[in-house]
Amino acid sequence: MTETFPDPRQPYATRLAAATADYERIDARWNRIANLRLAAFVAAALAAAWGLWGRAPLGWPLAGVLLVAFVALAIVHARLGKTRARLALLRAIEEEAIARIDRRWNDLPERWMPPVPPDHPYAGDLDIVGHASLFQLLDTTATRMGRETLARWLLAAADAATATARQGAVADLAPRLDLRQELQLRGRLAANGEADPEPFLDWAEGADVLAGGGWLRWYAWLGPLALLLLAVADYAGIVAYPLWVLPLLANLAVGATAGRQAYATIAGVVANHRAIAAYAGQLDLLTGAEFTDPSLRGLQERFDEGSHDAPAMLRRLGRLAGMAIPPGSMLYVPMQALAMWDVHVLVALERWKRAGGGHARAWLATLGEIEALAALAALHFDNPRWVFPEVSPGRDRYQARLIGHPLLREDSRVRNDVTVGPPGTFLLVTGSNMSGKSTLLRAIGVNAVLAQAGGPVCADALSLPAVELWTSARVQDSLERGVSFFLAELQRLKLIVDAAARAREQGGPPVMYLLDEILQGTNTAERSVAARRIIAYLVDQGAIGAVSTHDLALADDPRLAAHAETVHFTDTVGEGPAAPPMSFDYRLRPGVATTTNALRLMRLIGLELEDEPVAPAGRE
Repeated sequence: MTETFPDPRQPYATRLAAATADYERIDARWNRIANLRLAAFVAAALAAAWGLWGRAPLGWPLAGVLLVAFVALAIVHARLGKTRARLALLRAIEEEAIARIDRRWNDLPERWMPPVPPDHPYAGDLDIVGHASLFQLLDTTATRMGRETLARWLLAAADAATATARQGAVADLAPRLDLRQELQLRGRLAANGEADPEPFLDWAEGADVLAGGGWLRWYAWLGPLALLLLAVADYAGIVAYPLWVLPLLANLAVGATAGRQAYATIAGVVANHRAIAAYAGQLDLLTGAEFTDPSLRGLQERFDEGSHDAPAMLRRLGRLAGMAIPPGSMLYVPMQALAMWDVHVLVALERWKRAGGGHARAWLATLGEIEALAALAALHFDNPRWVFPEVSPGRDRYQARLIGHPLLREDSRVRNDVTVGPPGTFLLVTGSNMSGKSTLLRAIGVNAVLAQAGGPVCADALSLPAVELWTSARVQDSLERGVSFFLAELQRLKLIVDAAARAREQGGPPVMYLLDEILQGTNTAERSVAARRIIAYLVDQGAIGAVSTHDLALADDPRLAAHAETVHFTDTVGEGPAAPPMSFDYRLRPGVATTTNALRLMRLIGLELEDEPVAPAGRE
């Protein structure tokens, strides 16, 4: 009996409808309050004018009442604005979730993409980052730490124990849709949630700016106190001269010299204070959650490192940073002259740093890790048919039942049973053009990436050893480096061969290679010889892998036949006027392909050229 699965769009559609209705209701109230607020301000101005020029006794009291009404309406309007912004963002989150399920890539944001070196073992060939990539599909994170953690997991495989532990956390988080979306919402409500936390962490872990400036701390109290006492003495007539001018000028001078470093330090923290407040809200949510998975509970415990309540500490830091006055403000110079305000703010910030600065990196790293786990959990929730793989060092092959490509839509995805390995063998995939060879290899690779990141895979079952994945598919030449296509491909294959030899020598995870139509930049005879040597070497090194080709001469090579497990795709030529001229079912079959379709494809697109003898070159 075929197992049925719930439509993953349904909960998002329900939430989207509710958020849209609430947004429209709040938006209408927000607009009404805005109009009333404007009317109250205009009425207050008119009442004041009536009292001033009309000599009306009731004008000023009426203006005061209307001004109070204006302030009250402004407070209500601001609160409605926050609710309105929250609902708008929640609506966007639901819309993005549906777009992920439908693989509508243009409707998904590309907020930040991790930098990837050109010689990365597999990222470029498997669409791990970039537009319409695995990273874009997964990225529900709201902070820079979350995105960097998720990218690191996708670009570097975890060991089997770590991947398996993450599976438990992902399974715990997957059904917690409210928690996952609230975590995303709180992070994204910060205007600068994209901020790099590293400058803040450098400050939190660095030395105090005022460590050698104890005199400045004392002066920040004594200077304003002297100013106050001399001003009172001048007002009371105790002194004959305005001596308060002296500490006022001294405060300005100290603030412009020694105090300048204080604001430079404050500015680095203030730049991220809204993100810091968002981190506190996210940590509040996570510390209050009741997880069942041991690894998630272990992550929660990190928020209590150093006997500090991480959310409370970050909220306090956000309040302190919010007390800073920017230099462009009208209050900046008076507050520095009267109170040495920057120094007091910096003293409070450094007191916070001594109490919790040493733990801030661990707090934010843990937040990023939970966000990455939540992203994998969203993938599991959105694809209920997908399963968790078995990643075990004791296995000797990659074995999948009904595996499909994770980046394709469910209604267009074709699944196949695939086995890669054991060592001493390789999978040889043959077939005509456009028949599905490249998609199969990418499906194998992307699911291996997901498996070793700790996520679910697009298959009914998958087991594999921990492997070092390498691919060669989208090799490009380089005019800048003066490298031809053929040389670029040879350099790529050299990296794979070296990785296989290194894995065998050092006893690390075996290499799993995916080679798609290798050595296309040379003639058929040399390609066959070179490909045979490369594949034979990889087999000898104990690597496992799959090689695709439509060159049947390679498949017929008797020196590879002893090691090759052959499978193929085929095409179907339509019969009758109503049938399509050519179709593909993308079903994997045992054995070697027996047909090609290059000439038929030429005819289908109207490129019908007859063989004609080439005329000899003329002589002058």
